[in-house]
Amino acid sequence: MHAPSSPPPDASAPSNRDGLVAWAVAATVVVTILIGTFAPASHGRSGHSAAAIDASCAEWSDGCTICQRYGEETACSLPGIACVPQAKQCLRHSGG
Repeated sequence: MHAPSSPPPDASAPSNRDGLVAWAVAATVVVTILIGTFAPASHGRSGHSAAAIDASCAEWSDGCTICQRYGEETACSLPGIACVPQAKQCLRHSGG
């Protein structure tokens, strides 16, 4: 007599490995978002240079980012996905 064999595993049932992969992907997404949010912006990048715009301009944009002048420093927003920069234009002059 043969010993009863166990039924074959159900191929449609999720395995523990599938759950682990899902958690790894979710963790990677969260870490990437946190790095993008909290990493300091690099100043003086050529695309955001305050020297590229009129010295009296306090806020300018290239259609993808908005930059503001704070004394000698500038701060710029992050560009949108697949944004194509246009010519820079002043949005607000200092003192007005």
